[in-house]
Amino acid sequence: MNNTLVLTGMMGSGKSSIGKELSNILGLKFYDTDLEIEKKLNMTIPDIFKNKGENYFRKIEEKICIELINGDEKVIALGGGTFLNKKIREIVLKKSISVWIDVDISTIVKRMKISKNIRPMLDYKDLKGSITSILTKRSPIYQLANIKIKATNISKKKVASEIKKKYELSKKN
Repeated sequence: MNNTLVLTGMMGSGKSSIGKELSNILGLKFYDTDLEIEKKLNMTIPDIFKNKGENYFRKIEEKICIELINGDEKVIALGGGTFLNKKIREIVLKKSISVWIDVDISTIVKRMKISKNIRPMLDYKDLKGSITSILTKRSPIYQLANIKIKATNISKKKVASEIKKKYELSKKN
């Protein structure tokens, strides 16, 4: 285990903002896998989905995630669907400490309504239904994370502080 801290959870759960906060308080580098993919391909995620397809995106995502997980200790925010990839999930669970940032559906809906990022997996005509459907499918997989944090109506500083405590405890075990 290399003590890399990997954040998983739904889009809009706060993985990126909490990850940045954690990297500051832990003194570790922070990586957002979606941003790394966009940098590598010089395209936005919606453009990758539209022009290359989801399968292509998932292959690149797998390659980048495995490279990041296998490196030095750091904080990584996974894309919302990344943890569903069995190969990535097995490596995350074997080589790092994973955290499911669990946020309720109404919070995700609110955040998606104001987000400037287009999420290719969402049906914006039925946002709540779309998010509910995705979360229902993904929750059993997110449950496999080493640490679970309920993060609805809690500041990112407080969530980061809670994760830091649990992370440091799990490093000792």
